[in-house]
Amino acid sequence: MTDLSGSFDPSRVRRVLIYRLGSLGDTMVVLPALHLIARVFPHADRRMLSNEPVHGKAPAASAILNNSGLITGYMSYPVGTRNPLTLARIALSVRLYRPDLLVYLTKPRGEKVLRRDQLFFGKACGIPSMIGLPFGSLGQNLLPKLPGGLWESEAERLVRSLAPLGTVDVKDLRNWSLGLNSEEEAAAEQALAPLARRPLLACGPGTKMQAKDWGTASWQRLLDRLALQHPEHGLILLGARDDYAVSAEVSSAWSGRVLNLCGALPPRVTAAAIARAELFLGPDSGPMHFAAAVGVPCAIAFASRTEPGVWYPAGQGHEIVYHRLSCSNCDLEVCLANAKRCLATISPEEMFVAAERAWTAGQARKHPAEAVSFH
Repeated sequence: MTDLSGSFDPSRVRRVLIYRLGSLGDTMVVLPALHLIARVFPHADRRMLSNEPVHGKAPAASAILNNSGLITGYMSYPVGTRNPLTLARIALSVRLYRPDLLVYLTKPRGEKVLRRDQLFFGKACGIPSMIGLPFGSLGQNLLPKLPGGLWESEAERLVRSLAPLGTVDVKDLRNWSLGLNSEEEAAAEQALAPLARRPLLACGPGTKMQAKDWGTASWQRLLDRLALQHPEHGLILLGARDDYAVSAEVSSAWSGRVLNLCGALPPRVTAAAIARAELFLGPDSGPMHFAAAVGVPCAIAFASRTEPGVWYPAGQGHEIVYHRLSCSNCDLEVCLANAKRCLATISPEEMFVAAERAWTAGQARKHPAEAVSFH
């Protein structure tokens, strides 16, 4: 088993196994790394090994990456499994695939787990070469270069772990492309037909993680204010089927046309629908990453459970409301002791100002010859 710290011949690599765990947002932030892999190994079969969804709101990686041209096949397994028979079946499937290279793109989970994975893929699965194992500094997001700045994003860390393959500009949205096709674009257009080509705002208030939930009342107050400011706009609500009820509640007072599409569209069609909006509102979530990837400005009520910048949306022009507190960077999925204080201290008025700034900046970029005033 070797790594790729030195030079190598990409043309000799016929089959690449890409190991990545997570849900929608986790899959989205790996896009620049997948673009890099596809450029280095354009003729190789590139198969992804990922976990089966662990939550009803979390689509499989294939639902996001199918048709993108970045991945050619998939393998999956129950995350967290320790069943020897299940592990043996995974190892056999990988051996039958006979990958020349493993690209490890999973979040750091401690050196003990890394050593275990390294042994499993090398010895049990017989993969001769590996890259991306996040040992040492590769497993840490870099500190801000300036006081008060942003930390290295997770997408940047992942690309840095693949340095032997080359580099890719994470700030270039072309490297976040999902390769949406004409059928997906047409499906989005059809879904939005009831709004009769109105200008659109998009909102995805739902989240599968309690620690990221800003709260129904806060979202409702924000949308009430925005409805007064933008009566000509239609509002689309996006998310999983489980988000339908909360989305209906928060948008109940929207004065214009409302279209609740929660659970109605496949993930890639959801991305195509968001692309038609002028602004996306939501928490730190998968739809947020969709919006950023298709170039839509975001206004986000961001829980400070991680360092600022690590999971921020890609690109420019977003407005992130993030309150640093003594309990920040807790990495909690459920916050009871502090009652989500980092989110509870974000007011609807603060989010309204952020939303208007993001919308105004987005309009200025879209129509540079027109003067767009800040409300």
